Amino acid sequence: MSIVNNTYGLLSESLAGHQPILRRVKNFYSDSLDRKVQFDVYLPAAYHFFLQKRYPLLIFNDGQDLPVMHLSDRLADLYRKKAIRPVIAVGIHANRDRMREYGVVSRPDYRGRGDRAPQYARFIFSELLPYLNGTFRLSGVTAETAIAGFSLGGLSALDIAWANPGIFGITGVFSGSLWWRWEPVQGRADPDAARIMHHIIRSSAGTNPGQRYWFETGTQDETEDRNNNNVIDAIDDTIDLIRELKLKGVPDADIRYLEIQGGQHNPQTWGLAVSDFLLWAYPR
Repeated sequence: MSIVNNTYGLLSESLAGHQPILRRVKNFYSDSLDRKVQFDVYLPAAYHFFLQKRYPLLIFNDGQDLPVMHLSDRLADLYRKKAIRPVIAVGIHANRDRMREYGVVSRPDYRGRGDRAPQYARFIFSELLPYLNGTFRLSGVTAETAIAGFSLGGLSALDIAWANPGIFGITGVFSGSLWWRWEPVQGRADPDAARIMHHIIRSSAGTNPGQRYWFETGTQDETEDRNNNNVIDAIDDTIDLIRELKLKGVPDADIRYLEIQGGQHNPQTWGLAVSDFLLWAYPR
């Protein structure tokens, strides 16, 4: 880079500041979901200064929680410290059909929840991604394209990424609902059996080379301990799923697990964790 261009870049960043530019899309009609979808787009502050620059993409399920997590401020802080690369983050708002649209594509759970997960995945690939690619300057590089989510949205993100390694190279699972199962616990000799996401990974033909996985749990995510091993189910289910990934050959370097002491199942805890995820996913 020439001295002139470098000086222009530094000046542009200084003028732009660090706070992301928020663009809200309120009435995006989805044929797949047969409803209007709202999502927020967090553009890097200098996005309009560097018109040739393309950026990584990070999609969040449950995007309505991002303001409570102070995502914009946390991004600005990391940009100010030059700790991460600028990214375009997109937060998809869930609606009243959240328990139907989030889940896994292959099957609903034993209570029929997640029955519209295939339609939600179709919305992501057939409608949202084409719109984002046609509207914003995305790099399109798999290794820097991520999908993440919270609780049931985290399960959905992992399922979508695992099935589509050519599109998503990074997954973030915050307090993931990895207990999602095709049969209830009651009456089973093995209370850890029938977990759908664990089965999907275990029964897959192979691993997804290069795909990276980040997981977070809080020690107060819940109080349930179905197998009576003095470890809450949220932690057990996450550690067991990481074990399945490693059995498939995923290297330790491509997995990060963050356990927050006193962390709870809420946006406040996920806000504490999101900087760790961003630093891991997009280091400068």
